[in-house]
Amino acid sequence: MRAFLSAHWSVLALWVIFASVIDFALMGLDKGKARRDDWRIPERILWAFALLGGGPGGFLGMRCFRHKTRHWYFRYGFPLLALLDLALLVWLAPLWSRL
Repeated sequence: MRAFLSAHWSVLALWVIFASVIDFALMGLDKGKARRDDWRIPERILWAFALLGGGPGGFLGMRCFRHKTRHWYFRYGFPLLALLDLALLVWLAPLWSRL
C-alpha cells in the first residue's frame, strides 16, 4: 500500500488540498448560515469531508470562523484528523525524493 501511495503522492496531496478547501468553505458557509438563523449544513457533511482528507481545512475553518469550537468532538476531532492527514503526507515525504 505504501508503494502505491508513494507512486501517487501528488494525487494524494492534491486530494488533501481539494478536500481541505471544500471543508474550509463549508465551515465558513455554515457559520454565515448560523448567524442568519438559516438552514444549516449537517455536521455529518463537515465530518465526511474531514474524514476524507479535509481535516486541515476543517480545522483552519474552525479557527478562522470561530465555528463549532464549543463542541468537544469538533474541538478535539478536527485537529486530530488534521494531524493524521499531515502525518500521512510527511510519512510519504521521504519517498518523494526518490521518485
